[in-house]
Amino acid sequence: MKLNTLLWEVDAGILTLTLNRPDQMNSFTVEMANELIAAFGAASEDDSVRAIVVTGAGRAFCAGMDLSRAGNVFGLQETLEPTMDDMRNRLDDPEIEAGVRDTGGQVVLAIYDCKKPVIAAINGAAVGIGATMTLAMDIRVVCERTKVGFVFNKIGITPEACSSWFLPRIVNMGTALEWVYSGDLIEASELKERGFANHVETSETLLERAYSIARRITQHSPVAIALSRQMMYRNAAAAHPIEAHRVDSLAVFYASQTSGKEGVAAFLEKRAANYTDKASTDMPGFYPWW
Repeated sequence: MKLNTLLWEVDAGILTLTLNRPDQMNSFTVEMANELIAAFGAASEDDSVRAIVVTGAGRAFCAGMDLSRAGNVFGLQETLEPTMDDMRNRLDDPEIEAGVRDTGGQVVLAIYDCKKPVIAAINGAAVGIGATMTLAMDIRVVCERTKVGFVFNKIGITPEACSSWFLPRIVNMGTALEWVYSGDLIEASELKERGFANHVETSETLLERAYSIARRITQHSPVAIALSRQMMYRNAAAAHPIEAHRVDSLAVFYASQTSGKEGVAAFLEKRAANYTDKASTDMPGFYPWW
């Protein structure tokens, strides 16, 4: 895969995706969006990838949208007059997809649909889309100098990248609204206190913490991990726990006949499990259930 704005490196089952525009503080472009969508789609089906770590080159994670672009800086087609009916019925129409749809949202949806766990190693400033793209990542590790800003109202626009769905679930509605209304830069200690960050590290230990988490994940069944990821996100948003029960029942039923047999045998024999199932080919027949 040819990438101009990202670095792709796989080692021992862990894919490191590095946002790679360090001279521009890894600011986000339409090209980067397209490459991220392609990268997460490829990683989802690549059995050599068991977990993904996302970080930034240089001193920033992502400073937000590159506002130096001529014309509409978000790459949108201003001659169109889209309606909510268009968004419901023409979402994949090329005109709507290229000219109306939020590019950050398309990236986040690619992350959301990915079968592999995603860990954000936020190595510096994460502003605008630099902040909101991490909301679809499962675990966020920040360094002590990280500052995160949901600065949209400050520049006269609204939150994007599906953040109105993710952010209140990660923190709470009051915190989400406070952060969005103010547009303030939030420091690492508050990010941890409010539940945005799982861990705070030094700049030197940031990636090692992320890789340590990823290494533990790579020891488990890829199919069980892929199912668990989608079950947590999708069932948590269901209207009633019976919806989760339906999915849980099928997931356990099929896993108990495949990777579950190896897992139980390894436990009884006091050895490490050797999982051979593949997320690319061995997902149970009911997947996807949504």
